Amino acid sequence: QVQLVESGGGLVQAGGSLRLSCAASGSIFRNNVMGWYRQAPGKQRELVATMSSGGNTNYADSVKGRFTISRDNAKNTVSLQMNSLKPEDTAVYYCHWGYTYWGQGTQVTVSS
Repeated sequence: QVQLVESGGGLVQAGGSLRLSCAASGSIFRNNVMGWYRQAPGKQRELVATMSSGGNTNYADSVKGRFTISRDNAKNTVSLQMNSLKPEDTAVYYCHWGYTYWGQGTQVTVSS
């Protein structure tokens, strides 16, 4: 079992920034892809950004140039720096480990 704990969500005005963090713990015997998805009310969960243990990244088109994912393999953490936030970024953001384990989610609200 892998446990994920997210932090860093909150309320911010459009154009502002937030940084999300996620720490993985438990039965971690190897590094795995980690990343972020989000789910807005009435919508399906969607990819935001992921990063492999080797550093390869994948971003949703809607966040490219605004969001940056990073990770620390030694600490089993992944972070998401979100800049130039838009109201449409409002959602619950979920951290994942290997697309198998998921955090409880952290709310990000961007006001216009």
